[in-house]
Amino acid sequence: MKGFLKKVTVCLLMGTLLCGCSSRAGEAAQAQPEEDELEIGMCFDSFVIERWEKDRDVFVDTASSLGATVNVQNANGDVEKQIEQIQYLIDKKVDCIVIIAIDAEALTDVVIDAKKAGIPVVCYDRLIPNVNADLYISFDNEKVGSMLGNAIVSSGAKKVIMICGPYTDMNVPMVNQGFTKLMNANSIDILDTYNCEGWKAELGGAYVYDHMDLVRTADAIMCGNDDVATSVIKALAVAQLAGEIPVVGQDADLPACQHIVQGTQLMTVYKPVGKLAEEAAKLSVQLAQGQNLSVMNSISDGENTIPYVAIEPVAVNKDNLDEVIIDGGFHSREDVYLNVGE
Repeated sequence: MKGFLKKVTVCLLMGTLLCGCSSRAGEAAQAQPEEDELEIGMCFDSFVIERWEKDRDVFVDTASSLGATVNVQNANGDVEKQIEQIQYLIDKKVDCIVIIAIDAEALTDVVIDAKKAGIPVVCYDRLIPNVNADLYISFDNEKVGSMLGNAIVSSGAKKVIMICGPYTDMNVPMVNQGFTKLMNANSIDILDTYNCEGWKAELGGAYVYDHMDLVRTADAIMCGNDDVATSVIKALAVAQLAGEIPVVGQDADLPACQHIVQGTQLMTVYKPVGKLAEEAAKLSVQLAQGQNLSVMNSISDGENTIPYVAIEPVAVNKDNLDEVIIDGGFHSREDVYLNVGE
């Protein structure tokens, strides 16, 4: 982590100003890169979702090893703050901007401004429409939805509730498309679809509490991510339904893996964020250097065809969790089996 501490600017917006911080610079002191050193701006929506800190650390270490500093900004879920931070990076004339969008469409104008300023833009894990970004790198999100759907089909469910993320996240409709295709193909009835604004996991649990009569008629619940799934499982437990109604999610968060071995979550989708972040850092450095990317695949952002790198996800259940998650070093055996005997 030596290179991480030396080269990264981490701007954590925790709601209170840190002493001596500049609000324009993301409310944190800056470590200035050397004059001839590449600087990449990386703007996160927040670090509420467990995985984002892992993405950040791998991205920063990889970029550092390639001779680039990373100026990390954290918008703490505030889209106006994220716009300000991107504008700050534009004004700072960084060599590339990597964005994890809070509200993709709300960022359109400022991203276009970055492009006009000649700064390459990378859409990290979430596509920003109609801006002609230089790269979109994520997972195969429709396949993620299919994996969630396959688990539901295999459970024998005939009625399902979808508790999804917000449609401001462009991945959500992709995941939902893959999921609903399988539901329709297998004549599984979708009783209701609910979207958790801002990926606020507690809204998933609140939905269960507020719609308990409907929930009791469901055979399974599809959750947009594992954070939402954890909130849903807690609500189900209050009604003594945890483990009775299968729940699926994505990200392979530690609580989700613990729930799988406990029998209260059916499966999760593991997305190898280390591989994603490492590849994104390499490609971002190439863009910062003014190189053309050798990317085979492309995707439409609505108006433009842009380079697209899709990392393969992995469906994880109790049968392969040890092999994929523990042997792969994503979580430790001690942590995963903390609450159960092996």
